[in-house]
Amino acid sequence: MEWQPHITVATIVEDQGRFLLVEEYDQDELVLNQPAGHLEANETLLEAAIRETLEETGWDVELTGVVGIYLYTAPRNGVTYQRVCFSAKPIGHDPQRPLDTGILRAVWLDRDTLAADPSRWRSELVVRCIDDYLAGSRHALDLVKV
Repeated sequence: MEWQPHITVATIVEDQGRFLLVEEYDQDELVLNQPAGHLEANETLLEAAIRETLEETGWDVELTGVVGIYLYTAPRNGVTYQRVCFSAKPIGHDPQRPLDTGILRAVWLDRDTLAADPSRWRSELVVRCIDDYLAGSRHALDLVKV
């Protein structure tokens, strides 16, 4: 079998010290994650981040930077993911918008509340990306070439 990483995007959305997260099902387990998902054909990484955030949370966002690019191999299934994590500011919310399949709801949590229960994280990248964001790891969006 040919090894091929999965390209994903995630978005860190902060508002007054709280972060936009999703409660989603991962193999019958309810976990917390950033709005995140796979890059689709014929879209840019920036478009994917905006789309995934809207589909999973009902929030329109404006991307403000690149937090980092991460390589992660999931211990559960051995799949390797390349995650491009963006920062964004919230623009507007449609509470009536249906959320993606598998998403229970969007929630706003502060970093310490999230960090207090690692058993709820989709992966270690959830808190790692927030910590990198809080440490000031933000690069210009033009880092990502189309």
